[in-house]
Amino acid sequence: MSTTTEDRSTTDNPMADPEFRDRLRELPPSAKLVAKVLEGASPLSQGQLADESLLPDRTVRYALNRLEEQDLVGSRYSFHDARKQVYFLVN
Repeated sequence: MSTTTEDRSTTDNPMADPEFRDRLRELPPSAKLVAKVLEGASPLSQGQLADESLLPDRTVRYALNRLEEQDLVGSRYSFHDARKQVYFLVN
């Protein structure tokens, strides 16, 4: 049985994992802020992350790239708008 992103976000808290936190600690402040926003509300598009974090789009894009390099964030196409990708924290 597969677990949906919404189910995972309510049952698992990646931010509580010490290994996740250690990898996050090495990243820039913008990546930490984006991860914190995703902890509270996930999945979100890049635009939604920019609105929630008050960061410029370019900074959010940079933060997401850094988080993806560390395998801390996953993405998929939005169910509401297949042109957009949404992002979520992964364990």
